[in-house]
Amino acid sequence: QVQVVESGGGLVQVGGSLRLSCAASGSIFSINFMGWYRQAPGKQRELVASITRGAGTNYADSVKGRFTISRDNAKNTVYLQMNSLKPEDTAVYYCKIVTQIPYWGQGTQVTVSS
Repeated sequence: QVQVVESGGGLVQVGGSLRLSCAASGSIFSINFMGWYRQAPGKQRELVASITRGAGTNYADSVKGRFTISRDNAKNTVYLQMNSLKPEDTAVYYCKIVTQIPYWGQGTQVTVSS
């Protein structure tokens, strides 16, 4: 079993920054995919950014140039640095870890106030 725990969410003003962290623990052989998703009220969950084991990254168009995803393979941890935050970034952010099957964290709230 794998446990996935996010941290780092909170309330920030427009233009501010936050750094989310997601740590995986448990029976982990290797992590192939790590990603951050978000879900705003009344909207579907969407991919924000992802990173493969080989450090290949992918970003939603809406966050390119503002968000940076990174991972520490030794710690089984993925980070999301979020800069120049906008009100439309307000959502619950979820971490997804894929070993042989996907695992999701419980989510962390990010609120950007104008």
